[in-house]
Amino acid sequence: MANGSVRVRFCPSPTGNPHVGLVRTALFNWAFARHHGGSLVFRIEDTDAARDSEESYAQLLDSMRWLGLDWDEGPEVGGPHEPYRQSQRMDIYRDVADKLLAGGYAYPCYCTSEELEQRRDAARAAGRPSGYDGHCRDLSDERKAAYEAEGRRHIVRFRMPDEPITFTDLVRGELTFTPDNVPDYGIVRANGAPLYTLVNPVDDALMEITHVLRGEDLLSSTPRQIALYGALRELGVAKGVPAFGHLPYVMGEGNKKLSKRDPQSSLNLYRERGFLPDGLLNYLSLLGWSFSADQDIFTMDEMVGAFEISAVNANPARFDLKKAEAINADHIRQLDVKAFTEACAPWLAAPHAPWAPERFDQGAFDALAPLAQTRVTVLSDITANVDFLFLEEPVRDDASWAKAMKGDPAGLLTTVREKLAETTWEAEPLKEAVLAAGEQHGLKLGKAQAPLRVAVTGRTVGLPLFESLEVLGRDRTLARVDAALARLASA
Repeated sequence: MANGSVRVRFCPSPTGNPHVGLVRTALFNWAFARHHGGSLVFRIEDTDAARDSEESYAQLLDSMRWLGLDWDEGPEVGGPHEPYRQSQRMDIYRDVADKLLAGGYAYPCYCTSEELEQRRDAARAAGRPSGYDGHCRDLSDERKAAYEAEGRRHIVRFRMPDEPITFTDLVRGELTFTPDNVPDYGIVRANGAPLYTLVNPVDDALMEITHVLRGEDLLSSTPRQIALYGALRELGVAKGVPAFGHLPYVMGEGNKKLSKRDPQSSLNLYRERGFLPDGLLNYLSLLGWSFSADQDIFTMDEMVGAFEISAVNANPARFDLKKAEAINADHIRQLDVKAFTEACAPWLAAPHAPWAPERFDQGAFDALAPLAQTRVTVLSDITANVDFLFLEEPVRDDASWAKAMKGDPAGLLTTVREKLAETTWEAEPLKEAVLAAGEQHGLKLGKAQAPLRVAVTGRTVGLPLFESLEVLGRDRTLARVDAALARLASA
């Protein structure tokens, strides 16, 4: 394959929030284009005025920018095939539809919905395929005129060839579709609006797309498009037929295809939780493809270097949230500390942070950031890990309190306080002080520090305790121990 010859496209509809299956498709197209030094065309399929919205359009662009999936032609970038929104290309589609009609590649169909359904029912009852039966395929001019006189409106159907269509799918190998399984199909509605079945391949033809990498759900439309490409080539609209590769389904709970309605499918959910773009893309790339047999963690540059569409597995891929989180956590660990602290910034301010803005201390956070970095799975975890530093009083839930305050917590905390009050305020001496207090009560360090942790941080687990105490400071630590002792006394 010649360097720079590859042209792929990502062409979502601006309906609703972007979902992870759509992102996986964008990622594979982007990686394929970058691997071959080709071009990614970003095209917006917004011909459905009832469902498309400017808000969704803006979200699509914002999502692509956030993910780092840059495009070579399309909105905000431009290119030689403008415009890149289908709603602005209607004259082009009307012109091509007229050429298909004039050339005999398409024809007007006057069948009503009721007539179509009656004939489909009859075909099913007779055990025949129930697709369109070609009723209007060869109407005489007189019959067309009679239908027009009745006030019937017509759609435009493409005339499928009468021989099988065979093509080699880049993911699934050679596939053949017989004529009885691919009947003539509509390309223009009765109101003159072009259908996806026309606009999508026409745009691919005019934009000289060489490879169409898309979801498995569109596989059944491929023989139709290949036949249409044949007509477009004869009309001089298309130069060739692109290669097709159909990506495997992404499955959700219950081994059902992940849909837009599934909560875990929304890209916004992962942004709001604090997934890193590279962490999420790393995981999504594994839904149908693998970097190597023994490596799941890699950068996008490494993916680009290794990606080939022929290595994509045709079998459905199951979305595993736990694995996605684990991979994201690995990407967080790989950040340098400065990049990590910068990435955490949105979760250390309103509306995520539960503390007053003036209570935030960047120096205190920076001191504990390296320890927090090894413990968070997603960036939003950082808020609960460090809130004890910036809240006036820690969040103390009853379950954590009950779990930690067993045996003689008041006696233990009293001894701990005495030891802490007279020690040097650094992590190691603080640890020795709590260890000594525990020994006086016949407890090992883990048991001795449990009530102290809850008294000071409000939680039973968290960042390393003694480093946390060092940053929190002597006065605030002892004040919180005193508050815990008062609570125990009142109980």
